[in-house]
Amino acid sequence: MVRTVSMDSPSADLAPLPRRRSVLTRILAGVEDIRRNEDRLALLLAVVIGALVGLVIVAFILLTGRLAAHFYPAGGGGLRRILLPTLGALVTGAMLVRWFPEARGSGIPQTRAAIFIHDGHISLRTVLGKFGLCATALASGIALGREGPSVHIGAGIASVIARRLGLSTNQVRWLVPVGASAALAAAFNTPIAAVLFSLEEIMGDLHAPILGSVVLSSVTSWMVLHLVLGDAPLFHVAGYQLVSAWELMVYAVLGVVGGLCSVAFVKLVLTLRRRFQSLPRSTLWWQPMIGGLAVGIIGFAVPQVLGVGYDQVDRVLDGTVVLRFVVMLAALKIFATAICYASGNAGGIFGPSMFIGAMIGAAVGALAQIVLPGHTAGPGAYALVGMGTAFAGIIRTPLTSVIMIFEVTRDYTIIVPLMISNLIAFYVSERLQHEPIYEALARQDGMHLPTGAFREHALRLRVHAAIREAPEAIDGDLAVRHAADRFEGSTLDALPVEDSAGFLGMLRRDEVKRAIRAGPDRSVREILEELGHVAVGGPSFAHVHGDQPLGQALSRMGTSGNTVLPVVSRANVRLLLGIVTLPDVLRAFGVAEGDDKPALLEYDREHAS
Repeated sequence: MVRTVSMDSPSADLAPLPRRRSVLTRILAGVEDIRRNEDRLALLLAVVIGALVGLVIVAFILLTGRLAAHFYPAGGGGLRRILLPTLGALVTGAMLVRWFPEARGSGIPQTRAAIFIHDGHISLRTVLGKFGLCATALASGIALGREGPSVHIGAGIASVIARRLGLSTNQVRWLVPVGASAALAAAFNTPIAAVLFSLEEIMGDLHAPILGSVVLSSVTSWMVLHLVLGDAPLFHVAGYQLVSAWELMVYAVLGVVGGLCSVAFVKLVLTLRRRFQSLPRSTLWWQPMIGGLAVGIIGFAVPQVLGVGYDQVDRVLDGTVVLRFVVMLAALKIFATAICYASGNAGGIFGPSMFIGAMIGAAVGALAQIVLPGHTAGPGAYALVGMGTAFAGIIRTPLTSVIMIFEVTRDYTIIVPLMISNLIAFYVSERLQHEPIYEALARQDGMHLPTGAFREHALRLRVHAAIREAPEAIDGDLAVRHAADRFEGSTLDALPVEDSAGFLGMLRRDEVKRAIRAGPDRSVREILEELGHVAVGGPSFAHVHGDQPLGQALSRMGTSGNTVLPVVSRANVRLLLGIVTLPDVLRAFGVAEGDDKPALLEYDREHAS
């Protein structure tokens, strides 16, 4: 009997419930499916984080600008330029010590520490403190920038979201640079450079597997910025063209000067910071006031030094240059930024480094016009190249600096001079200041993060650094009882086996013993095929290639249980190039001792350089 329900009856309202429940069930099932699929989840979170971080950084930019306009109204007295930076640094410094200790500094070393030390953990309190205190300090006139703090804010937002969703530790760590990239794309209006900086500096690996998520978050954040603030570039640059090929020599000189000034700035920051750190901890809350007072005194006489100074950079890029004035601005900004940062104020060195570079470039350009009249471009072109030059010398990311200057100016014709000057500045800086500034700052704080030298050494340490010549191979048709004789005079736990077609596999000492007990007349080939150790089609064939990281050989030894691995050609796995043993790997890492180092093969000699 079928029961019908009248539309007038109260129970009629219950009829749609099964449909609603099924829709909700499908939504929840879809969410659960996304949670299980890490790739889909990463892409979805990249978009969400990019949009949210973009909105927060836009708010950060607007808040800083509105506060600065309120603190420094048109026609304001000169005394403000002393009092406001001093009071701003005192108030924010006290709050940093009392409530937000992790919000001090630029935020770049702290972001890297979150990834490599703290499993991606950045607290919500730190994000809020960085946002509010940095906006206040920068608006008061502190000679620092907003880009470094923005990176820390974006990374913190990503960390908070990931942890609130209950993601694994690895997923949290991977999402931190995603938020950092989104923040820099919005703060600097440079989506491509933001991706490069996140991989080159934050992660230290341009081939990191999070590349897709980083790109997606950067683009999303950049779109949010454009929707809210429009499509205007950060700086407005007049048309540029290379006047003469000889002008490239002037850009090379700019690279040398920029590199020397970058070294002077970094060493001054580190020296002053070391002095401040040597003071008693009870003085920590008022130390930032020293930086604020210093920049206030300078700003009373030269207001252009206050804040990040992008408006002054714009004037210089237009060609409005007085030689003595830009030289003075460069020197004063180097000191003002160094003491503001070293004393513990919240702010970064991105923007100030570009200000310093613009003044240095304008000075070199003005001198070039005096020495070579009619053969050089205007000082504005050199100011533009100088921005990237100082950035490359101070931050030590030459690739990012080239792309960043191109993005903030949208002038492609400057790329060649920019590359020349940047690489020279990078080389000079690296030779005279061996440790990059962010790594040195982290070391001063007692943090030992992965350095560029470590990454370079890890990349150089390949399997061919430990390869040795393979011993005489066992014939695959040999009976296993006769193969046992070959192990009596050998210290190796495994020996290579070959047949008429070449290398067949590795036969282990313990496998020979078990095979003899099972059937001493069976061939070595049968044993290898049964165990899956054959080179072609063997599921248990453990091997390495000469160009693979040496750590991979160690990992493969651990998973396979073999202390001897064959090194085979990538073009033909039946071609045995040599073997690598556990003692050889440890010796290459500097763990094992002894003089019995393996002789390098011709393959190794060819790749040793």
